[in-house]
Amino acid sequence: MMRRIKEFLGLNASMYAMIVLVMFLGLGEKMAERYLPLYLIALGGTAFLAGMLNSLNNFLNAVYSLPGGYAAQRFGYKKSLVFFTLLAMLGYAIVIAIPSWQAVFIGAFFFISWNAVTLPAVMSLVSKTVKADKRTMGVSIHSFVRKIPMALGPIVGGGLIARYGTVLGIRLAFIMALAFSAAALAFMYFKMEDESVPQQEESVFSLFKGIKGPLRNLLLSDTLIRFAEQIPYAFVVLWVVQTCGYTPVQFGFLSALEMVVSMLIYIPVAYLADKSEKKPFVLATFAIFTAFPLALYFSHSMTAMVLVFTLRGLKEFGEPTRKALIMDLAPEGKKAGTFGAYYLIRDVIVSIGAAIGAYLWMISPAVNLITAFACGVIGTLVFAFWGKEVKREAAQG
Repeated sequence: MMRRIKEFLGLNASMYAMIVLVMFLGLGEKMAERYLPLYLIALGGTAFLAGMLNSLNNFLNAVYSLPGGYAAQRFGYKKSLVFFTLLAMLGYAIVIAIPSWQAVFIGAFFFISWNAVTLPAVMSLVSKTVKADKRTMGVSIHSFVRKIPMALGPIVGGGLIARYGTVLGIRLAFIMALAFSAAALAFMYFKMEDESVPQQEESVFSLFKGIKGPLRNLLLSDTLIRFAEQIPYAFVVLWVVQTCGYTPVQFGFLSALEMVVSMLIYIPVAYLADKSEKKPFVLATFAIFTAFPLALYFSHSMTAMVLVFTLRGLKEFGEPTRKALIMDLAPEGKKAGTFGAYYLIRDVIVSIGAAIGAYLWMISPAVNLITAFACGVIGTLVFAFWGKEVKREAAQG
């Protein structure tokens, strides 16, 4: 029975090590990181500095994907994951040792974007250790596991703050994060398979050469779809609470509904995607991203809100499939690096979307939401007409 479950999910020793690493690092990160604005202010910082920390997070999430991809390609996924986990632990140690808002900014450079900098290595691990016909399942396992600490971490961190106060509670959260990271690092070191990496003397800029043909078309459509997501992203709560008059608690339950829906669909969709072509699943996810801002614009009753946030949860329908498709389309031997370059280009461009969204919201919420919908329509059409994928026979060969 267990053997069949392992085969169905595409699990192996390296995947187990990745799961433990993502769970433990994610839990440590979300316990402390979600409350960093409170910590900054409690240590004498300002609301402006809290906003700057969030901007730093967004910037590093975009920029770190490239060195993360280069490291995974140059040194292998295991050494890359070990190195970036040690850097995260260094960041935690700085914040623990020096209780000042300046130390938070210094430490943040090492730990705040751990998921972004390690994503290319994780995708490389899945690509190299999981069978081709289980690749989407492997990516989905990673996506599913990431959601668990996102749900549990803030609860534990909030409990520590309630029990010990803001400063001591958050410092204890960082101490626990450091301990979790050490335990995950030890487990990964002994359980994750070593990878033989051919010597390559390529520069980091050569990683961009792998983005061509079908992968370039996917990048274009994906970027437009992320504009559809990011233009209204910060203003969804304003629409629900201020425009429609619901409470923050009700918005919290709607957000929880979105997360539950996302988690429920990962495994069954991955199974279906691995048994058929990937393009229809990615196209469906693009269509859902596109539909959300328009559906939100016409939603005012709680019934409509429940439906539209369920729709928003369904946007994860083809997200692991899209990541697997990137790995399929990336050149052999350069998959991790190309993945990192892809995310750098996409996220740097899309980071403009938040600023555009603020300007459009100031004009009117309708302009913001309709513009986001229009970007999604264009992105979906681009992928529908020009998006391609690697045929299953070729991928398995």
